[in-house]
Amino acid sequence: MSAPTFPSLSTDQLAAFVELARQGSLRTAAESLFITEQGIRSRLIALEERLGVELYRKSRGMRKTTPLTAQGKRLLPHAIAFLERATELRDLFEAEEAAQEVDVVASQYLIAYSLIDVVRRFHAENPLIHVRLSSRTELEIEEALRGSLEFHFGVAAPYESSPDLEYHHLFAMDWSVIAPPGHPLLMRRRLRLADLQKQPLIFYERGSTGRQHVVEAFQHLGLVPHVELEATNTDLIVRMVEAGLGIGIVPLHESGEVTRGRKVEARSLGKQVRPIFSGVLLRKGESVSRASATFLKFLGLASK
Repeated sequence: MSAPTFPSLSTDQLAAFVELARQGSLRTAAESLFITEQGIRSRLIALEERLGVELYRKSRGMRKTTPLTAQGKRLLPHAIAFLERATELRDLFEAEEAAQEVDVVASQYLIAYSLIDVVRRFHAENPLIHVRLSSRTELEIEEALRGSLEFHFGVAAPYESSPDLEYHHLFAMDWSVIAPPGHPLLMRRRLRLADLQKQPLIFYERGSTGRQHVVEAFQHLGLVPHVELEATNTDLIVRMVEAGLGIGIVPLHESGEVTRGRKVEARSLGKQVRPIFSGVLLRKGESVSRASATFLKFLGLASK
């Protein structure tokens, strides 16, 4: 079966025809389109040749009635629709190019110790795409993505898997104990959770992914930790440890930014506490914009 053939029509030709119908003469139509009268005449002649019909009467001067022939009147609504559709196609891609903002919701930890640097490097390579970061807890991130279209995607350590969201892994973080410099715990060759049971511990707040991991690790060993204080984020835990209020158990990013310049020391707990897996949360079945796909690729994910 042979492929269909189409007449070679241009938007310039059809625009000239529609403008002639609106203005009533070649001269005024040419002025409206900012071209010469000969230019508009040439476009109309080419259009008539393509369609094989006469579209307008060739007599000169202004007319009180339309210069269009019967065939021209028949073509007019289709020509207008053709130009409107062409405009929609143009605007479709212009709108996509203009939609250069990516709204990301992420945990405060990931924003402070990972995404700020990522966004800085991304902007250097993609100056026309603006990434806007908003901070939420893990539960709030999932609720925000499920409940509205305000954010394009999330970056978090999910509290639990949601049937409405897809998780794409980025990296994992192991846990460490942080204590004031010179603390006796830091002198041990191998630090165990049992060594921490009686210590005044600073935990993440209830309902957070981090607290869930630590509590599970103690429970697995039949231990009940002594929780002295709770904090909403890692930076607060570090500050509390600096102030001598207790011992912190936190996941540390490989950048070292969490404790750099702070009056604390860290000792790894190895795999005694389940690692924190952080990644991208996307709404299931939703295609991302070109700008979002560019940022996701920069983060290390193939575009969806």
